[in-house]
Amino acid sequence: MANVVSGMLFETELLSEIRDQFAYIDYDPYLQKNRLFFDNAGGSLKLKRTIEAFREFDYFPDHAQREHATAKYLADVEKKGLEDIRTIFNAKDGSISMYLTASQAIFDVTRVIAENIAGTNIVTTQLEHPSAYDSAKFYADRLGKELRVAQTNQTTGGVDVEEIISLIDDNTCLLSVIYASNISGAILDIEKIVTEARKIKPDLYIVVDSVQHAPHGLIDLEKTPVDAINFAPYKFFGVRGCGITYVSDRTAKLPLHRLLGKEDGDIQLGSPVPAHFAAISEIVNYVCWIGSKFSNETDRRRLYEEGIERIAMQERALLETLLDGTSNVEGLRQIPRVTVHLDYEDLTKRDFIIAISIEGIDYKEAINLYEKENVIVYERVATSIYSKRMLESFDLDGAIRLSPLHCNSIEEIEAFLEVTKKIVEEN
Repeated sequence: MANVVSGMLFETELLSEIRDQFAYIDYDPYLQKNRLFFDNAGGSLKLKRTIEAFREFDYFPDHAQREHATAKYLADVEKKGLEDIRTIFNAKDGSISMYLTASQAIFDVTRVIAENIAGTNIVTTQLEHPSAYDSAKFYADRLGKELRVAQTNQTTGGVDVEEIISLIDDNTCLLSVIYASNISGAILDIEKIVTEARKIKPDLYIVVDSVQHAPHGLIDLEKTPVDAINFAPYKFFGVRGCGITYVSDRTAKLPLHRLLGKEDGDIQLGSPVPAHFAAISEIVNYVCWIGSKFSNETDRRRLYEEGIERIAMQERALLETLLDGTSNVEGLRQIPRVTVHLDYEDLTKRDFIIAISIEGIDYKEAINLYEKENVIVYERVATSIYSKRMLESFDLDGAIRLSPLHCNSIEEIEAFLEVTKKIVEEN
């Protein structure tokens, strides 16, 4: 029996239906053998329907901005995808744009705000992904603005609201903040951050990186009215090749790169691929389908809210199991020589990510030992530009990162714990 307190596991039948919808959920397509894939914070298991939908619509030679019937059909697919992006964000205004990557999007938005909004400083945090932190530093340096960096909390693995707010003043032109850490899994209180920051400066521009958080928890721009927010479909059970960003109406009017003949609100450059929008709609279809198992709602956003909350509850239950084990196997907190870093007790403030280390075993060696046992995890080390700043803020030189998904089962968590125990005992 799993040690589940604050989460709630899917019923066996529903979990089976969920697992059937993911490609290669427990199988390596290259090596052609079974495995556990626990590296979803780096990539993600993919829904079969997102791949199928992309393939289906990418076969069309037609351009969606034409007048014939097939072109109009593709335009409708794109329109539906845009509506579904708004469903994910709960965005009733503002503009949506597709970029090559989510990182590209955040660089572009950071640039236009830093260059055009008066102020002598930019505020960000140590926890940011390099796309957000580096763009903030790049434009602060280029424009002669002060970069103020909020420190991490080594207990929670996040950044305290008060730490961020203490750096904001009337001369802050931009606050750039991550929704959740891709090392500790800590979820920042974006609603409180937005509220408190705008008490200091009501017209403050705020940019949020939600790439890590979007597949795990609810985003609601009605409650957190920020000026830009992004996500990456490839980390959200979808396909690679695009990044999505929302910008507020006032941000859309700034001199973002755009075609001059378009209206201010239309910041899409070039012709986006209808297949990408079709794949995004399949992501939302899936989350709403889960929602429909628990609610009789017909409104798409309400179903999406229910579905993503159920995903979060399943993941919290699996996280509890990973930490505390079951009657069959000890959890990570109990296995000798294993340290769970940034092990904050309130799991409601956590996405499904854990950073661990094994005493006496180098991080890269540990990754190889797991791979020999057909388990895929990832090392975050301070020599990597993607990890250095965040790890050093926690006084860590590295960690083994585990990032399962809601489609994993208790049995898979138990199997991982057995492998971990084996690695400890044999090395």
